[in-house]
Amino acid sequence: MGMEGRTISDLFINEQIRDREVRVIGENGEQLGVMSTRDALKLAEEAGVDLVKIAPTAKPPVCKIVDYGKFKYEQTRKEKEAKKKQKTVEIKEIRLSPNIDTNDLNTKVNAARKFISKGDRVKITLRFRGREMAHMNNSKHILDDFAQALSDIAVVDKAPKVEGRSMTMFLAEKR
Repeated sequence: MGMEGRTISDLFINEQIRDREVRVIGENGEQLGVMSTRDALKLAEEAGVDLVKIAPTAKPPVCKIVDYGKFKYEQTRKEKEAKKKQKTVEIKEIRLSPNIDTNDLNTKVNAARKFISKGDRVKITLRFRGREMAHMNNSKHILDDFAQALSDIAVVDKAPKVEGRSMTMFLAEKR
């Protein structure tokens, strides 16, 4: 009984329902069977709520006896929830240099921590210039330390690897 991607504003309510007969669902989800739209409207009226057509393409169309304001609120909330869950994962880059000092490193670690706790993936790039290239392997420990500092909330998604003049590593949120 999905809403088939219909937005709430498309729904027919009370007098807008032009069908001769409809299948009716009560306020608590109970099946009340097929009846004339007039009877269905009467039932809704007696309950002090609305008749909302929720499956217009069904034969006969399905209507629900429901407080439209509340129903609308619920639907909007569900739509919002669904949007929240579709979070796009972004990749944030953090750049380090081989001779970074502890303070800077901590600042970068904290920045990464923020990104990761929001669910983003973080790409840590260690850039080498000129002479530093010769000591590339001695600098790998910087990335290891970085990952270690975040090991409570993050896992290494892609281990450190050398790409040209830099070494990169990806961290992602621990599931």
